[in-house]
Parts: sequence; structure tokens; C-alpha cells
Amino acid sequence: MDFTGKVAVVTGGGNGIGRATSAAFARHGAKVVVVDRDAAGAQATAGIIRQNGGDAAAVTADVTKAADVKAYVTAAIETYGRIDCFFNNAGIEGKVAPTAEYEEAVFDAVIGVNLKGVFLGLRHVLPEMIRQGSGAVVNTASIAGLVGTPGMPAYVASKHAVIGLTKAAAGEVARHGIRVNAVCPGPVDTRMIHALEEQLAPGNAASVAERYQAAIPSGRYTTAEEIANMVLFLCSDLASNTTGGQFVVDGGRTATPGAVTNLIAR
Repeated sequence: MDFTGKVAVVTGGGNGIGRATSAAFARHGAKVVVVDRDAAGAQATAGIIRQNGGDAAAVTADVTKAADVKAYVTAAIETYGRIDCFFNNAGIEGKVAPTAEYEEAVFDAVIGVNLKGVFLGLRHVLPEMIRQGSGAVVNTASIAGLVGTPGMPAYVASKHAVIGLTKAAAGEVARHGIRVNAVCPGPVDTRMIHALEEQLAPGNAASVAERYQAAIPSGRYTTAEEIANMVLFLCSDLASNTTGGQFVVDGGRTATPGAVTNLIAR
């Protein structure tokens, strides 16, 4: 997986899966544009890459705003001349609550980042890839895009939609030499899962973590680096005729239906 001479754009690159994937692209030779609405987080990721001999630029952007998305695409083209790999990753978890009690404003916020943000990324990155006649896109979906997770209606709806959007886009651009796939992480050892644990058991998040991990066949959360490995594979020439798919990295959780946890069960 040699990305020497290639340019990767990563949204949500300021922490978690985005940071791990940005670093992985850089280790394998890519120049990286780190995008995040958290300016300090984006700068920190770019700094880590540069400290390790890589080439990275940080861009502050809200992926729900078309002007910001256009700006990070423009920044990538002006800085590095092209976009070869696009990890369309920014996302939020929202709150844990039954559908009958879910706040409309929270629902809108989750859909805005997780779905509209992915759409806007595709809308403005794909034309650049079409012009250059090549490119690879990976959208971050989730196992919540494959199965229902009670207590997370907005998140589940957004991630199901990301998989559909991935398939639609893949069919549209395949003849242009562009591949579009989705990665579907299970619970990953990042801020997001720990925030959900704390929502469920304030002051006793460790009890939730123990219950969740016991329900995963591998017995543990996936690491951000393991998701990064899948993203790099899907962007590499090793996956040269792979498009329109969803690729699960979840320690066997969706392979065993009984392992799917009801978040609002007490």
C-alpha cells in the first residue's frame, strides 16, 4: 500500500479514527489534508504527521456548510494539486433516547453532520476526481447502518443512508476510474463510544464498557488503527476493482445477532 505522490483528504481528522487514518496515510507516503471543525485538533494531527517526517495541511471546516466544504476542497487543490483519496469520515453520535422521545434538534444535527456532510463531501470532491480521471473514496458508515440499534434513531438512520449514498455514487462514477466504498466500524475505542458509555451510566461508564465488550465475539473494542488499515486498503491499488461495497470491522459483532446491544436496556 504505497501512497507516495498521492494526496489524501480526511474529514473528522482532528481525533479518533480520522487522526489514526491521517497518520496512516502519511506513514505510507501520502500528503494529507486534515479537515475538522475543531481547529486545534486538525492542527494537532497535522503537527504529528510533520513531526514524523510527513507532509500535512490542516483546514478548519464545518462539513454541514457547502461553503466550508468547497473551501477544504479548494485548499487541497491549491496546496497539493489533486485529491487521490478521500476519507469522508466526520460524524457525531447524538444522544441516546427512544425514538418516541428523541429531540428534533438533535436528530437534525446528527443527520446534518453524518449524512449531509457526507453528501456535500461527495458533491464537491467527486468533480475533482472526475476531472483527473481517478480517485478512491471511503465513507464512514457503521454497523448501525446494517442493523438497528435501539436508542440511537438518528445515528442509525444517518448511517443506513450513508450506505445507500455510497452505492448510488459508486455506480455513477465507476466508469470515470473512481471507486466509492463504505467502512462500517463496530464500537471503536475512541471518544465517541466513551461518550455513549457516560450517557448510559453517568459516573459508571466502565460498567457499560464491560457489558459492551463482553457482547463482542473478539472480547474488545476495535482500535482506530484497525479502521485506518481498512480505509487504506480500500483506497489502495489492492482494491482496484472494489466499489459500492460496505466493509465491516467489528470483531464479529454483526456476525452474531445476539451481540447487538440494546443501548437503552437497563
